[in-house]
Amino acid sequence: MIAPPDRTPLPREFFDRPVLEVAPDLLGRVLLRTTPDGPITLRITEVEAYDGPNDPGSHAYRGRTPRNDVMFGPPGHVYVYFTYGMWFCMNLVCGPEGTSSAVLLRAGEITEGAELARGRRLSARNDRELAKGPARLATALGVDRALNGTDACGTADSPLRMLTGTPVPSDQVSSGPRTGVSGAGGVHPWRFWSVNDPTVSPYRAHTPRRRPS
Repeated sequence: MIAPPDRTPLPREFFDRPVLEVAPDLLGRVLLRTTPDGPITLRITEVEAYDGPNDPGSHAYRGRTPRNDVMFGPPGHVYVYFTYGMWFCMNLVCGPEGTSSAVLLRAGEITEGAELARGRRLSARNDRELAKGPARLATALGVDRALNGTDACGTADSPLRMLTGTPVPSDQVSSGPRTGVSGAGGVHPWRFWSVNDPTVSPYRAHTPRRRPS
């Protein structure tokens, strides 16, 4: 029987560190999503680090734009982007303000509010698949661009808050290449996951998208 997660909010100082320190330390932490229909909690099991101007795979590699502006702001805020014209993905900004690094939340276990997540993820075959992948995770939690810039270290009425949870021991954390990242950024082993957790998404190498003929 798993003990209830620690509901203490994570302080902003947790995120005000280098992205490669924050990313593996997020495993086992809990994201609380508050909705009008009730709360949903997610235990984080898989993440990817993106290191701003030092990382060709980062949205901020070429500088500040209206799309990535939140990444340059204070740590602990949520960066949400739209991808493939279909899906939203969510990140947590970290490092000192202006450094534009962030951690993509790739997968997790819904520990509370699964019935709400199921209503959004009708194609999930079981609860392990509710948040198995970054787009599925955002969908299950009802996260879209309206939540871009949310302070996850904010007050109790924030729609997204990061809680302490139960950190995964370092010997139970594995790392490898990031999923779907091409070019120079594809070689970084900056994907971190909880070993043997069934909610972790499968690794997929980058496959170039082809335009319809």
